[in-house]
Parts: sequence; structure tokens; C-alpha cells
Amino acid sequence: MGTFTAGQLAQKTSVNVETIRFYERRKLLLKPKKSKSGYRQYSESDVVRILFIKRAKELGFTLSEISELLSLKLDSKTTCGDVKKLSENKLADVEERIRDLQRIKKKLEELITLCEQENASTSECPILEALEPQV
Repeated sequence: MGTFTAGQLAQKTSVNVETIRFYERRKLLLKPKKSKSGYRQYSESDVVRILFIKRAKELGFTLSEISELLSLKLDSKTTCGDVKKLSENKLADVEERIRDLQRIKKKLEELITLCEQENASTSECPILEALEPQV
């Protein structure tokens, strides 16, 4: 198993070097050993970890949640049920966001429907009127 510089790790995982450093600061990635010349040396396990982080982000997990997932993965007392619970919580969050987005979509559709005269001045625009605070 070889070692990689930050640039090589970034290339292998399709992230930039600043992302790698950010993950180190967030303790999602362990601080690497340094070579005699002072270069950080990353291993294949760092590649696997970054790819894990990327996949978890694609599923909507926050970096805090990913940190928790990584902790659960390393804890020998963790069960699949523990991971399932965290995933169920994420699913509930996603479903809530979907409901919020559907509500926003419906309201925007209603406002767009109210806008019958596209050439009217902005002072007569029902969309802008709807956005005005009611004091």
C-alpha cells in the first residue's frame, strides 16, 4: 500500500486539496504522517474515507452526521440498528424538506398565476405585493 501527497489524494478522490485540509480540521480525516521532507503522507485508507464522506454527502448527510457515522463505524459496540436509526432520522429530515419545498412550489405557482399582466408596472405586480410585509 503506497502513500500519497495531498495533491495525489485530491486527484484520486476528485476533491481539492483545501477540502482535504478542511476534513482534517473537522476531524473527519486523521492528521497524516509527514515525510522527512515535511510533506503530508496519505494512505489508501484515506482514499476510502474521503470516498465514504463523498457518498454520505450525496445522500444528504451533514458533516456532523458523517462524523457520527464514522464514529459508529469504528465503534465495535455499534450495531447496524444504530446506523439505521441515524439514517431514519436523516430520511425524516429529507421528507420534511421535501414538504417545505412542495409548499414553496405551490405558493410560487399561485403567485405566478396572479400575474396576468406581464407588461404592467411593478407597482401593480401581485407577486411583489404578496411579498410586502403586512403592517
